[in-house]
Amino acid sequence: MDNQTKQLEPIRVLVAEDDPNLGTILKEFLEAKGYKTSLAINGVEGWKQFANGEFDCCILDVMMPEKDGFTLAKEIRTADESIPIIFLTAKSMKDDTIEGFKSGGDDYITKPFSMEELLLRLKAILRRTKGEEKTPEKTVFELGEMKFDFKNQVLKSNGDERHLTSKENALLKMLSQHSNQLLDRSQALLAIWGDDSYFNSRSMDVYIAKLRKYLKEDERVKIINEHGRGFRLILP
Repeated sequence: MDNQTKQLEPIRVLVAEDDPNLGTILKEFLEAKGYKTSLAINGVEGWKQFANGEFDCCILDVMMPEKDGFTLAKEIRTADESIPIIFLTAKSMKDDTIEGFKSGGDDYITKPFSMEELLLRLKAILRRTKGEEKTPEKTVFELGEMKFDFKNQVLKSNGDERHLTSKENALLKMLSQHSNQLLDRSQALLAIWGDDSYFNSRSMDVYIAKLRKYLKEDERVKIINEHGRGFRLILP
């Protein structure tokens, strides 16, 4: 395989997390960001997947049944001395942090955490260990007759430009990445607001209403609410 072909491959991430809700959200979030993600529900399953696959980074929950994250990390280190490992934990005790680094971890993030924070940490580790990422992240989206420029926080329509707030920008990006697919409500809340509390959920509804108003420039573009589940950005 030549270098150009390798550069086109997505980053492969192993996530070992025993909380099914968080695990699914992590997997869907990372895949929406362009990472090829495998999910293991415990440490034993995590080792099986690692041993039978090829990965560029591991994200391991510390407290897992059958085999904890520290033990799994030590086993992974015996097979690969350089693969980046990020620990997830509900604890914030200094001893656990030290144990995590002794087990071969490269970074440590305490729950609850923002998905964007995790993404930034992941990108930082990959820059240090692998140089530039293989898959550049898409930042410009065609929304019917409109153009959404995430990097510059601008929605363009018929020569006019609407400058978006940070949360409007982040929410429209997630909707655009999931265009014509369901964007899970909790996934969006965790990624943008940091938690899925009732207050933040109501705040997100306000931002969804604003985005609907902005997108009326093209009647074919709609944000559909699926009650209790999430939102769907419909594009022509």
